[in-house]
Amino acid sequence: MALKSIRIALIAPVLAALVGLPAHAQNVAVVNGTPIPVSRADAMVKEMVKQGQQNSPELQAQVREDLVNREILTQEAIRRGLQTQPDVQNQLALARQSVLIRALINDELQKSPVTDAEVQARYDELKKQYGAEEYRARHILVPTEAEAEQLIAKLKAGANFADLAKQYSKDPGSAPNGGDLDWSPASAYVEPFAAALTKLKKGEYTDKPVKTSFGYHIIELEDVRPAQIPPLSEVKTQLEQQMRQEKLQKFEMNLRDKAKIQ
Repeated sequence: MALKSIRIALIAPVLAALVGLPAHAQNVAVVNGTPIPVSRADAMVKEMVKQGQQNSPELQAQVREDLVNREILTQEAIRRGLQTQPDVQNQLALARQSVLIRALINDELQKSPVTDAEVQARYDELKKQYGAEEYRARHILVPTEAEAEQLIAKLKAGANFADLAKQYSKDPGSAPNGGDLDWSPASAYVEPFAAALTKLKKGEYTDKPVKTSFGYHIIELEDVRPAQIPPLSEVKTQLEQQMRQEKLQKFEMNLRDKAKIQ
């Protein structure tokens, strides 16, 4: 009997620990009888790691203390009845909506992700729209056709294009640089500016004013080169983000169209 009692005494604490382990492992703490589940701590640690912090025992301890403090303060707020105040109820409702919306967005992106094929198709489309060539051009922008014709006459008489642009152009972005527009595809310009530009040969300028919604332009083509388009690998992340936003906007509009709004 003595030997059996000793054996029970040795085994009982071990059994008690094994029986109590699952319940204890589910919570990081219990505050005034209210458990704080491990899953909540894990979610908080995961979010902090996303923000750049290193997962470590120190971080987990910090999260535990933060959750304990949150629970203590929440219990005190409830004890005072603050949860019944209208402004608090509104804020709680908005916070709940924000959490659900984030979950919905993540769920929708998982169900309808942006595929590599879609990104490739968008990249090819943008390349086509950009064009095969880039143009280094200058321009002089003036408000009237008569003023443009006077400047063209000055150019024909031997005046320097850049000097005239600095003196007369009303384009604040390019005038200080002698009308220089840097390298751009024709698709970057409004019509009929783009059409006039592509008809010029290197060193030529338009011998008639080109009218757009901005005024009257005189355009000089300095050079042409093949389009400098970055490879897909450099812009893939940016394209994916843009396309995800477009999918989410379309998803939201579809839901809104189906909704009954009074």
